[in-house]
Amino acid sequence: MDSKTLFTKMSPVKLFFIASVPGAVSMLASALYQVIDGILVGQILGELAFAALNLAMPFVIINFSLADLIGVGSAVPISVSLGKKETKRADNIFTCACIMIVGAGVLIGTVLYVLAEPLLKLMGAQGELLELAVQYLRVYAMCAPITTIIFAVDNYLRICGKIKSSMFLNIFMSVLTAVLEFTFLYIFKWGIWGAGLATCAGMFVCSAAAFWPFLRGKMELHFCRPEFSVSMVKQIISCGMPNFLNNIAGRVTSILLNILLLRMGGAQAVSVYGILMYAEGFVQPLLYGMCDSLQPAVSYNLGAGNPGRIRSIEKCCYTASAVISFLSAGILFFFPELITRMFVNNPDAAFMEMSRQSVMLFALTYVTRWFSFATQSYVVAVEKAKEATLISVSTALIFPVVLIVVLWPLGLTGIWLNFAGTSVLAGIMSFVILKKSSVRSAS
Repeated sequence: MDSKTLFTKMSPVKLFFIASVPGAVSMLASALYQVIDGILVGQILGELAFAALNLAMPFVIINFSLADLIGVGSAVPISVSLGKKETKRADNIFTCACIMIVGAGVLIGTVLYVLAEPLLKLMGAQGELLELAVQYLRVYAMCAPITTIIFAVDNYLRICGKIKSSMFLNIFMSVLTAVLEFTFLYIFKWGIWGAGLATCAGMFVCSAAAFWPFLRGKMELHFCRPEFSVSMVKQIISCGMPNFLNNIAGRVTSILLNILLLRMGGAQAVSVYGILMYAEGFVQPLLYGMCDSLQPAVSYNLGAGNPGRIRSIEKCCYTASAVISFLSAGILFFFPELITRMFVNNPDAAFMEMSRQSVMLFALTYVTRWFSFATQSYVVAVEKAKEATLISVSTALIFPVVLIVVLWPLGLTGIWLNFAGTSVLAGIMSFVILKKSSVRSAS
């Protein structure tokens, strides 16, 4: 089905199930490699390797953040251009964005490889913990030029209406990564660097498979002779900046929390925090994939001048986000021990009690998190980059840092409450932004 029929003719509810549900499954599948990574490292290599992985993970995600900035940032103007029937402009943005992503991978990969050890030392890592974390991070850094583009091709497939193809590709990537990582760690007995290599190999194979139909000219978007311009690059950066800043700010917050946790509770506290992040790594992709999958439809209808259809699509997005969030909160709150044992083999009583309390408090995050998530996705799709940036930076950095200070007297409990408190503040801010936007639209 072509994008015009899909985005402008189909009923919003049917569009939601055709585009958003596979998109959520696709995003979950693409993010499952991190969850599988954590489970296999924790179960096969042990608690210290699991802590090392979690110390390195913020930098791994920073490694991918520039590609995500360009991928998300280019998706909006590409969709708007297609909505305006400006196919040559869409093809040029697509081509230039791919070149920019490879270049960003070379740059950030080089920097992280060189600075891996000093950065992790600054966090307080020492001895074997430091050695394991450096090994893991440097594998991702070396592979960055050929792996980071996987985070952009997903958007391009959905723009071309290949939603199921995107979903199956991401499922295949998670399965391939799991098989490779089990083989490298359990059969070959490789160390933590084998876990990173398995993931990078899976990403490279799936990136090559995803771009094959583009290279053959079988898709709605085509590679062309690139024509870079300052205005085009600025537009890509502007549209992708909210998501980029959310990633960067979130990793800065993670690094800060890991430093505090190392000092307040040692490697065990870092491991517990890792469990929370892996739980988030299961829920957040569902929300992100669902909302992100509808962004091309919203942007297309923005370009085509259909505001009523945009409102109908967004009603589906907000409703489904709330349902997923409440279900996730319930699972986290009532099954904290089960979630803990997924990542840590035979935890002692002290670790289990710390993890149980943290997971139950963390569950409160998803009572309100859905609202700011859906709002941020909406304002990105309608090219309100400043509002989206405000939500993302406040949620990922400003609110958590403020709450670290406010909740400091509560010790580790204050750290675990930080996530729910941030979610409440982000929800309030998103409500205010939506109200102001609706007032301006009415006037």
